[in-house]
Amino acid sequence: MIGNIKLILFDLDGVLINSITNMETSWKKVQKDFNLSISFNKYSKHIGLPFKNILKKIGVKKDFDKIEKCYQFHSIKSINKIKMYPNVKTTLKTLKKLNIKVGIVTSKDRKRTLKLLKKNKLNFEIIVTPKKNLRGKPNPDQLKKAIKIAKIDKKNTVYVGDMLVDFKAAKNSNINYIHTEYGYGKKNKIYKYSIKRFNDIIQLVA
Repeated sequence: MIGNIKLILFDLDGVLINSITNMETSWKKVQKDFNLSISFNKYSKHIGLPFKNILKKIGVKKDFDKIEKCYQFHSIKSINKIKMYPNVKTTLKTLKKLNIKVGIVTSKDRKRTLKLLKKNKLNFEIIVTPKKNLRGKPNPDQLKKAIKIAKIDKKNTVYVGDMLVDFKAAKNSNINYIHTEYGYGKKNKIYKYSIKRFNDIIQLVA
């Protein structure tokens, strides 16, 4: 159990929602439109990083803005392929009853983030998405911004993610980290706290 938690910040993909099918569909459109032979499997290993950083990691050399727009367009077009994980809404309600603030810190752009939250009727007062003056994960900028908005001490904060980059961002922010084993990342012994189902988080923070 993690003691005295007053703020829980959540990653989006692989934590609250299962968007892997949507991602694969969107990436296949990118492959076709830009004649790229880079597999989705290679792309998916870097989920959690800012989109353009992923492109650089997998060897894309140009057209970053055009590729991003293409990917985002098809992601929104295929939004119905994104499903919320079980017990998300009920668990969030329980956390709020425990007077724990909740927020979103994601590498997904703001437009799609807000659209997804609205579609699934999820309300968060703290939502931090990529911005020019905020470096993406594993840098601590986005998490620090969310903590500042919440006005909660970092020692009373935890970040919930599913990729190694999420863990590194939490570590660089000097906050606790909970790993979702049902997400897209691999299991790793470095994760002190982990959950197999979303509602398991109650046992760790209550």
